[in-house]
Amino acid sequence: MSKHEPVPFALSDFFPYRLAVLAERVSVAVAQLYADRFHISRAEWRVLAALGANNGMAAKEIGAYSTLDKMQVSRAVSRLEEAGLITRAPDDTDRRAKILTLTAAGRILFQKIVPLARAREDYLLEDLDVEERAVLEKAMDKLLARAQGLIERG
Repeated sequence: MSKHEPVPFALSDFFPYRLAVLAERVSVAVAQLYADRFHISRAEWRVLAALGANNGMAAKEIGAYSTLDKMQVSRAVSRLEEAGLITRAPDDTDRRAKILTLTAAGRILFQKIVPLARAREDYLLEDLDVEERAVLEKAMDKLLARAQGLIERG
């Protein structure tokens, strides 16, 4: 192959691309339910879900937990706070940080969305039998560990 011949490559067959497409489609399919019914964005849902699962977190922790970048977290937090769904309180261990928690209205919204999100998850996985689900879980764990190893190696 000469320097000027294109290297054979089909993006549609490239594993990272296929995984990104799958993740995006699944995310959009689930996001439809809370966007349409509750008028919150994916980022806002992820912040709500992080706080619902952890009973209070600093914004920087939410970013790492939810795979949102700092700006996405900041916008989502502002919007959720304006809507009365979360509150900020001083962090006793770091005066520069604020601990975010769900308000009563935020907790109610979280509890309304979780069963709907679970139903979407169930629908997505419905065609997989128990063994296939176990294989998928194991494969995802292995891939996540390998990806983390690459990130750490640089």
